[in-house]
Amino acid sequence: MGNRNRATTAAAGSVLTVLLLASGCGSGDDDARTVTVRAAGAESAVGHGAGDGADYGEGYGAGAEAAADADAAAEEDPSPAGKLSVREIPEVGRVVTDGAGATLYRFDKDTAQPPRSNCADACATLWPAVPADGAQAPAGVDAGLLGSVERPDGTRQLTLAGWPVYRYAKDTLPGEAKGEGVGGTWHALAADGGKAADGGKAADAGKDADAGKDADAGKESAPLSAVNDAKLGRLLVDGQGRTLYRFGKDSAWPMKFGCLDACLNTWKPAAPVEADKAVGIPAGLVGSAERPDGTRQLTIDCWPVYTFTGDTAPGQTNGQGVQGLWFAVNDAGKKIPAKG
Repeated sequence: MGNRNRATTAAAGSVLTVLLLASGCGSGDDDARTVTVRAAGAESAVGHGAGDGADYGEGYGAGAEAAADADAAAEEDPSPAGKLSVREIPEVGRVVTDGAGATLYRFDKDTAQPPRSNCADACATLWPAVPADGAQAPAGVDAGLLGSVERPDGTRQLTLAGWPVYRYAKDTLPGEAKGEGVGGTWHALAADGGKAADGGKAADAGKDADAGKDADAGKESAPLSAVNDAKLGRLLVDGQGRTLYRFGKDSAWPMKFGCLDACLNTWKPAAPVEADKAVGIPAGLVGSAERPDGTRQLTIDCWPVYTFTGDTAPGQTNGQGVQGLWFAVNDAGKKIPAKG
């Protein structure tokens, strides 16, 4: 009987810990809210799994699966790019692929001017660099955009419009693009070196020069802002103009995560932002929570928020009302109901 009481007390303590850590939510404080949800002792409440091995904090998706694959990958030399192609991939756009049909990617933490790769070690295991030797431009790709950059190990990596080029280890079939949007920093390449999902705007590195001409430029440059949508009214978007959504199977109090594993292939946890950098939303509504895999996710009014891979251009709201569970969020931190 004593053991049973001790077990009950321990379980209650775990729940209490979660509640205390989350006590900032719903308090109405103006300070940004930080919530930590641990799986220990309460895994059934917060769920399991990192979902596709993606580490959203680091941005390159190097999780436990990458470490497990490291030995096998190290034994294989990266295959040459061969003759590139441009093909249409549903929900992504017109994407550059290698000679074997594998989707090619760019990394937001790299630079194009000058070309520089910032993906090494565990990152390079999951995102192998494409060798520069033997790459050929097809019709639709300007051969002058192809180049190379020297990596720390002395090998030369293919570049497109200055951006170092990668494959994704989890793309196992021609035409797959499982790496699109991983960590919010990996994107399938368009023929001009831009992001295929954005329609291929290669000039993204210098487009800020004309930002002053746009009345909403200040909002678009903010990592979190409220914008007007013709159908839904005021809603929240991230720094890339992507609509933010919340999930009906999550919970704000107590904090629970209902989007795990395969769900994360479609709905990407939004990265945390500093509350004082948000535009058009009270700072007190902006916070973050620790997911069961240890990464942190942006919360709005204590609800975890996500982007939708089905939104392929800024301003789209294709995720609104999906399955009756996913809803855009307004500037008061509330979900925007689906219109009947």
